[in-house]
Amino acid sequence: MFKPSQSKWKVFLAFPTLLCVVLFPATASSAVDSTPSPSPSVSPTIEPAVSPSPSVSPSPTVSPSPSPSPTRDARFIGDFNHASSLQVVVNKQRRLSPVTYNPATIRYFTGTPISIDAYQPLKRMAAAMKAEGAGTLVLNSGYRSYATQVAIHNQKVAQLGQTAGERLAARPGHSEHQTGLAADVSATGQGCVIQVCFSSTKGGKWLAKNAHRFGFILRYQNGYTFYTGYQFEPWHFRYVATDVATDMFNRRFKVLERYRGLPAAPNY
Repeated sequence: MFKPSQSKWKVFLAFPTLLCVVLFPATASSAVDSTPSPSPSVSPTIEPAVSPSPSVSPSPTVSPSPSPSPTRDARFIGDFNHASSLQVVVNKQRRLSPVTYNPATIRYFTGTPISIDAYQPLKRMAAAMKAEGAGTLVLNSGYRSYATQVAIHNQKVAQLGQTAGERLAARPGHSEHQTGLAADVSATGQGCVIQVCFSSTKGGKWLAKNAHRFGFILRYQNGYTFYTGYQFEPWHFRYVATDVATDMFNRRFKVLERYRGLPAAPNY
């Protein structure tokens, strides 16, 4: 049998090893230097951290105050002393300040002057009264100056005597008409012009129930002469602004003095 020599056998055994080195030269090296190179760093998209809100109770939501109406309803609310206030209380114990006060006025359809503050509300009230079938409102008397009130007061006193005359006509400086905020009204074709029977007319009834919607109050109510010093005047309406008039109506106040916590004023 053929038997290779020892040297040839060594060459034969070494041949596979050389072949592995030739075919896979980097494998051994990679296994030794094995710390892998990191992948290219790509910064991940991270949502920004939101700092937690401090533990403080949130402020309450406050509704904005309503803006004053075009008729300046908010003017002088609570001030019933100065003549230019929409809330002024003038009676036989409370004289206007200044006594010869003269407001800014505008003439109504009939040419009768009235305060510019009461003009638009009066127009709206007249329009509603007509639209609701209660008749056409007429302004018989609005603003009266100090001098005019002198003449009217003297006339009524001469005609009826001091006591009876002053139940109808105020002394100069004590009349609501001088503020321009008072309106003596009637309704076309319904009669009872500047008379107590106006309260029984369609227009008079409507005004008594609805005037507050437009900022007016029936100033001299039936049965309150002992408090106001004036007889029942269902034709005499006074502008005090919508919020006050509505509050008085809802709370059933019949007399402005009582509403303001003022004493009765039956006499001078």
